Amino acid sequence: MRRALTSAVVAAALALAVTACGGDSGGDSGGAGSAPAGSAAPAEVSGTVTWWDTSDATTEGPVFQELIKDFEAKYPKIKVEYVNVPFADARDKFKTAAQSGSGAPDVLRTDVGWVAEFASLGYLAPLDGTAAVDKPEEFLPVPAASGKYNGKTYGVPQVTDTLGLLYNKKLLKKAGYDEPPATMADLKKAALDVKSKTGAGGLALNVDAYFLLPFIYGEGGDFVDVPNKKITISSPQSVAGVKIVEDLITSGAAVKPALQDSYTNAETAFKDGKVAMIFNGPWSNADNLGGKVFKDDPDNFGVAPVPAGSAKAGAPLGGHDYTVYAGSKNLDASYLFVQFMDSAESQAKIAGKLGLLPTRQPAYSASEATANPKIAQWQKPMESAVERPWIPEAASLFQPLVEGYQKLAGGQTTTEPMLKDVATAYQGILKGWSL
Repeated sequence: MRRALTSAVVAAALALAVTACGGDSGGDSGGAGSAPAGSAAPAEVSGTVTWWDTSDATTEGPVFQELIKDFEAKYPKIKVEYVNVPFADARDKFKTAAQSGSGAPDVLRTDVGWVAEFASLGYLAPLDGTAAVDKPEEFLPVPAASGKYNGKTYGVPQVTDTLGLLYNKKLLKKAGYDEPPATMADLKKAALDVKSKTGAGGLALNVDAYFLLPFIYGEGGDFVDVPNKKITISSPQSVAGVKIVEDLITSGAAVKPALQDSYTNAETAFKDGKVAMIFNGPWSNADNLGGKVFKDDPDNFGVAPVPAGSAKAGAPLGGHDYTVYAGSKNLDASYLFVQFMDSAESQAKIAGKLGLLPTRQPAYSASEATANPKIAQWQKPMESAVERPWIPEAASLFQPLVEGYQKLAGGQTTTEPMLKDVATAYQGILKGWSL
């Protein structure tokens, strides 16, 4: 069931005032996919753990590799084989390897939307009672929920995120704005004013289904209604949200979207000062701050909640979980690796160096995290985050929508017929669900 990530939960963590508590939950595994037997002492565990990291290889990967060195120093009998797998390829690559029983990693950095699917297929080891699920009371409830399936834990939350409106303060100021737009109507006006008064583009869109969700949520729409098993992507509310995007494109408020590699094109245009605004998440902090117009002037980089539609301001809850392959031959070592990489100390280091949002409450008050001002800056956007449906089919819902969005952005279709086609495709994915 989809529910809002409440302000109270996120603000409690992001106010940086929560005290850590709780103890370790030990235990080791007795076999692939089985309940842990809890025999080997951590110091005696040995083996090699292959980790597929799906983060950005340039800006994020090096920080995770630093943590691996720390882990190997703590557990000298365990070696980690680090493999950076492009995020766009990871889901299919893991499924292929897991299905064949050959080549799957011991540990995978899994998108939150993939956990239920992989668990339903039997590809993930249950983690309850293992060293991997350490101090679970520290986790923010909604990110932790992404790792659950049928009452069991199959993933522990590594980082959480959402989408915000990122903006170039100087360009908005030059166009006559001291504050970023708070509504979708204001977004269009500000983008057009930037275009006419500065010569830069107002808004760059990423033609991806995930980035379409703030517009849909803003009008009260969604992919699906899980409790009632109903497909809602073509509902009047969802149609109203996508029409906003269509209007942004046709009016010129948004620059003509690139249909191939649109994420990189939008991101590059923003950090080079060619557009004033984009929608993106905290994972892009380091990349943006290394850009032409922000590198020497980080205060020019603004973060705000996504603009509100007629119903609300809402952006998808995202993030990644650590998961362990059910067929791993090194389960004990894998559980210890996950425990170390997902500790409050490791999360604080990641937050400080990369601006990624922790999932453990105590990490927010750690000195390494508080040293990065971007962590607190994402408090408001996170209060608008909307939990996605944790169903096995969730990840499959994006492809039909992104294909439709590409046709819409390319002028090959309009909103209503596009969403009708997407809803039909969903009927083939969600067996027995109604429109």
